[in-house]
Amino acid sequence: MMQLHQDYNEFEEKDTKIVAIGPENAEKFKKYWEENHLKFYGIPDEEHTVLKLYGQEVNLFKLGRMPAQMLIDKEGMLRFIHYGHSMSDIPENAEIFKLIDSM
Repeated sequence: MMQLHQDYNEFEEKDTKIVAIGPENAEKFKKYWEENHLKFYGIPDEEHTVLKLYGQEVNLFKLGRMPAQMLIDKEGMLRFIHYGHSMSDIPENAEIFKLIDSM
């Protein structure tokens, strides 16, 4: 999430909203948001509803939910999805910016 946070202004310039969905309960999620001064939206998904809807992987040997990034256009169409195999397997923001620019 910090990778998205560091380029928040560029996402805003591209008229792109960031929504992070995490497995924590609402209280822990809010605390994390406040401690890190995140400007984008965060939604707790303690019941894993969104995880199940989009088929995001959970791997207990890698400490839980694997990262996933999705790009949804203004009409609600899923235009890009990346399922990570570890917490370090996340596309760079530059790659996401290229996708946004191509839409």
